[in-house]
Amino acid sequence: MSMENFAPLMFAGLVIILLLGFPVAFSLAALGLGCGYFAVWMGWFPASFMGNLPMNVFGILSNDLLLAIPFFTLMGSVLEKCGLAEDMLDSMGQLFGAVRGGLGYSVILVGFILGAVTGTVAGQVIAMAMISLPVMMRWNYDMRYATGVLAASGTITQLVPPSLVLVVLADQLGKPVGDMYKGAWGPALLQVLLFLLFTFLYTRLRPQALPGIPKEGRTLSGPRLVVKCLRGIVPSAVLIFLVLGSMGGLPGISTAVCTPTEAGAMGAIGAFALAALHRRLNWPLLREAMRGTMRITAMVVFILIGSRVFSLVFQGVDGGRWIEHLLLDLPGGQVGFLILVNVFIFVLAFFLDFFEIAFIIIPLLAPVAEKLGIDLIWFGVMICVNMQTSFMHPPFGFALFYLRGIADSLFKNGSLPRKVESRDIYLGAIPWVLMQLILVGVVIAFPQTVTSFLDKPEVLNSQQLERAMDEMAPKDQDFDAAPIEEPAGPSEPASASGG
Repeated sequence: MSMENFAPLMFAGLVIILLLGFPVAFSLAALGLGCGYFAVWMGWFPASFMGNLPMNVFGILSNDLLLAIPFFTLMGSVLEKCGLAEDMLDSMGQLFGAVRGGLGYSVILVGFILGAVTGTVAGQVIAMAMISLPVMMRWNYDMRYATGVLAASGTITQLVPPSLVLVVLADQLGKPVGDMYKGAWGPALLQVLLFLLFTFLYTRLRPQALPGIPKEGRTLSGPRLVVKCLRGIVPSAVLIFLVLGSMGGLPGISTAVCTPTEAGAMGAIGAFALAALHRRLNWPLLREAMRGTMRITAMVVFILIGSRVFSLVFQGVDGGRWIEHLLLDLPGGQVGFLILVNVFIFVLAFFLDFFEIAFIIIPLLAPVAEKLGIDLIWFGVMICVNMQTSFMHPPFGFALFYLRGIADSLFKNGSLPRKVESRDIYLGAIPWVLMQLILVGVVIAFPQTVTSFLDKPEVLNSQQLERAMDEMAPKDQDFDAAPIEEPAGPSEPASASGG
């Protein structure tokens, strides 16, 4: 066997071992170590090459950027449990309740706001389903729309800054997190507009499927309702501005005064302040938040170690060159590459978590994208849009699992008048997955949806350039007035004696 044929076999082994369902981190490490020692036995690289592995892993884990992950996770975990979702959904539901589809509008908008302050899909889907699903069923909302909008609005958090996915993608692509956040705002807003437009069209095509809430079903109105809405929105907006603005993650802010890690720490402190504002800050909340943070951080670290072991050996057998040759020769250039990558990631998302895709697949694709002249911020945001679907895929989407579990619990405790069928959950998710794929197509066709939010380099026109050159010229001499000396005549040759 030659080394040229081993890279494709190693990649095929990666796909097989991932599909078997074993824990990804340990499967990757085992595959990488096994292939590495086989390569040493075949003489493809020396044993000292594998000796670099401990220092390589230590160098990756010492990256300060990865410290932002536990901070942002802790921030989201605290806010998830402090009652923010309940207050916002109750107030926004009553604000839009009189309008057809008003509960759907409120779920979409609250999902967007919560996505910007929590960043956790599981908590967001569960919190919104616990509050909104009984209300939607009480007022005879279409079941498939209700389950679909709850699951989809929870997945918006993967695209809205400060998303953990964007932090990981920025690290893997070698780009600033602030730029990745800026680029994500355009697709995130487009995603919300697509969801709102779908709801509006649904109310026109099937008016009885999304009825408005009658007056007797709305308990708040006037100034009290406005105050309750502002009580949930204003503190959240302040926290978003402080966290994202301080690290240059908002459009129009080009200066970062904090690193992502420092901004995450400030966000965690802000989450404690919001929890205290809602009078929910207690030891059980802190214990659950820290346990969830520890679980996610440990998962990320082990996946990162396993993926690093695999990628080191894969690069050692020229796997990177094989991937480049395979993808650079695709028909269609950039567009062909982007279409194939998105189809590949869409299929992988049926089986893999977004962290696994980011740590395993993105390092293989990023060099090819850079060689094709693709802006890596645009590429990363586009991948993030695609990875939203990993939570919505029937029948494996995690958001659908969360919704299935909370619907069963609500039915058992009597909060729901009837059982929610799995068929309604899965069929209800399909239109929202299609809208997410439409957004992927829009981002591919119009890179400006991402790049227009980034800082533009200053370009001087001809007049500005001429003025700048005039200002740079020395002003202590008057070149026009300087006398021009006559050239001297030919000098007489020196005497041979040297005088």
